[in-house]
Amino acid sequence: MALLTILHYPDPRLRTVAKPVERVDDRVRSIVRDMAETMYAAPGIGLAATQVNIHERIIVLDVSEEHDHLRVFINPQIRERSAERKVYEEGCLSVPGVYDEVERPDRITVEALNELGEPFTVVADGLLSVCLQHEIDHLDGKVFVDYLSRLKQGRIQTKLVKEQRSAVRA
Repeated sequence: MALLTILHYPDPRLRTVAKPVERVDDRVRSIVRDMAETMYAAPGIGLAATQVNIHERIIVLDVSEEHDHLRVFINPQIRERSAERKVYEEGCLSVPGVYDEVERPDRITVEALNELGEPFTVVADGLLSVCLQHEIDHLDGKVFVDYLSRLKQGRIQTKLVKEQRSAVRA
């Protein structure tokens, strides 16, 4: 297993739309293991392959209190969204140190494959719903700051670019 490098906003590679996984095999399972290790080490509760510059439709997440319930979603698709919407504060491993409120459907139904290539369906609400929508957005080339005002997006981008330049000089 290996820790992967997480891309940081506004890296243009975060805008790449991920391709479907054609076959769930040992190569994909190795990516899943590396992504899980990276997510837990960050630490985070979700990670999309796009965030580690792998442009395939793979998500790992763990919203459990103990961080011991890894869930894998390969080729996830949202099949239903509730009309009811809720606002949650979101953060992102690709946008470090930034948290803001995002409104999303409260409940979703997602179909995906697990790490064995078996299909499954999950009805998610609360934190699981938010996390799944957030990570699926990454696979579609979106970052949570896209839901914020242009002014906030500009401030976040300026802040992160400045921090990245400072880190390079250090």
